[in-house]
Amino acid sequence: MTKYRTRLLFALITLIIIVLVGLGLLLGQLFKNYFINSFNERLKIEMSLLTSNIEQNGGLASLDTEEISRMSGLLNARITIVDLEGDVHYDTGEPSSTKINRHRDIIGDIVEDAPGEQSDLEVGGGFDLHYYWKPLIHDGENEGYVFLTTKIDDLQKAYRQIWWILTVSLGMALIVIILLGTRITNRYTKPIESATNVAIELAKGNYRARTYEDHIDETGMLSSSINILARNLQELMKLKESQQDRLTTLIENMGSGLILIDSRGFINLINKPYKEIFNVEASEYLYKLYYEVIDHGEITQMVEEIFMTEQKVRKQVVMPLEIERRYFEVYGVPIIGTNNVWKGILLVFHDITELKKLEQMRKDFVANVSHELKTPITSIKGFSETLLDGAMHDKATLEAFLEIILKESDRLQVLIQELLDLSKIEQHGFQLTNGRVDLVKEANEVIEILKGKAAQKDILLRLSQPSEGAVIEGDPDRLKQVLINLVSNAITYTPNGGSVEISLTDQGDSVSVLVKDSGIGIEKSEITRIFERFYRVDRARSRNSGGTGLGLAIVKHIVEAHKGHIEVDSQIGKGTTFTIKLFKKLPQ
Repeated sequence: MTKYRTRLLFALITLIIIVLVGLGLLLGQLFKNYFINSFNERLKIEMSLLTSNIEQNGGLASLDTEEISRMSGLLNARITIVDLEGDVHYDTGEPSSTKINRHRDIIGDIVEDAPGEQSDLEVGGGFDLHYYWKPLIHDGENEGYVFLTTKIDDLQKAYRQIWWILTVSLGMALIVIILLGTRITNRYTKPIESATNVAIELAKGNYRARTYEDHIDETGMLSSSINILARNLQELMKLKESQQDRLTTLIENMGSGLILIDSRGFINLINKPYKEIFNVEASEYLYKLYYEVIDHGEITQMVEEIFMTEQKVRKQVVMPLEIERRYFEVYGVPIIGTNNVWKGILLVFHDITELKKLEQMRKDFVANVSHELKTPITSIKGFSETLLDGAMHDKATLEAFLEIILKESDRLQVLIQELLDLSKIEQHGFQLTNGRVDLVKEANEVIEILKGKAAQKDILLRLSQPSEGAVIEGDPDRLKQVLINLVSNAITYTPNGGSVEISLTDQGDSVSVLVKDSGIGIEKSEITRIFERFYRVDRARSRNSGGTGLGLAIVKHIVEAHKGHIEVDSQIGKGTTFTIKLFKKLPQ
């Protein structure tokens, strides 16, 4: 691409050359005319002197040939004197027959026309002569003509000198003008080219580009304006990028799924939470019609309703995701720009599955507590009424009923105590009474406490792999409660003649506690629910054994309070293993 400076300089030089050539032609013609006029005036004067001399000496009859020859030499011209018939009376020219004949023919032609005044004639054809004549008057009558003949070589030489001088002068002027024009164009076009390059960079998005500001004139003002524009665009771009980053961060980390649908029904945006919740890729959704990629009918109907009514819509929907059902509260909002221009629809998916679970858990908790309290209270009330009706007079009946009332009271006390423990553990700000805990010692104490219960069912209860490094930081009472609940559950769900084993393993910065039994096992679908309050794997056996369904919930909360982790591995008919990982030093 030809630079602006080169094109401007080329145009300027072309214009200058045209002007100089035209000026040269004009000056050459003026000099030529001036030289010819001067030459003719000189010949006119010389002719007047010559004819006056001849006329004063008597005309054609008394020609002084020596004087005429002398004047021919002085004038550097050929003098020819003829009569009215064209006959030559005297000629100072060269005696060449060809030239003489040609010369006489030319003079004869001139005399034949009988010119009455002086005039001139240029003759070419290899002769290049200039004729100038004047009538010769004697006694008032024309008796002949005097011809002055000069060569045109001098005239042509003068022409050449004129053109050479003009060519040299105009050439030097052209060189000087080109040099000055180059400097001038460089001075004024360089800022323009720089401003143009900066404008191109700005158009490409490079707002850091700047131009020079070294002139206090119009070009300097242009450069300054371009730089101000670049700085303003850079600030605007920084502001836009900052706002874009904040908006992107907000959209990608808002915690709820989001879909943006344009006015034609094409999906333009889905955020990271939506992709994670529904396990989809952006390429599956972007720039496709919403009803082609959204399978759930309630959502597509909701979008259609917003398109038709242009009103906000809010719905709670249940959507199956893989093997579970998830609850969502979906907000649909029409996007309307300035001048009521329809832009599209924004859908926000709030996952309220946990809230639904908590609500269900609250309902189950109330129902379970009511049921668990109702059974012992009903028993106590019934047996008390029976005793008051007269059964207390029978000693055997009285003792049996009182034992049942005591048993139900103990069960009621255990339930209330575990509810209080669970409530205390779940309270915000619950703190452990931390100290040095020897898990081997605690495990042995638990075995001593529960060995009677195990002996009743002929269950082997033992501690295997006692690790010397099983000393951790924690709450001794709470950790003992964890072991008691786990071992007690293991004994409860293990048939007669089975075994329950406690294992301790040192893993460097942590200790693993395993409680393994050979009991009835747990269904895979129930493993995720065993830590819920009042949930029982075998309800009849649990209730008969005095279980409340709160033990494992308490275990889970105590382990989490110690920043630990609990896992369950179970097989139906083969037994269950609870694995607890506890850190030797509590993480801060």
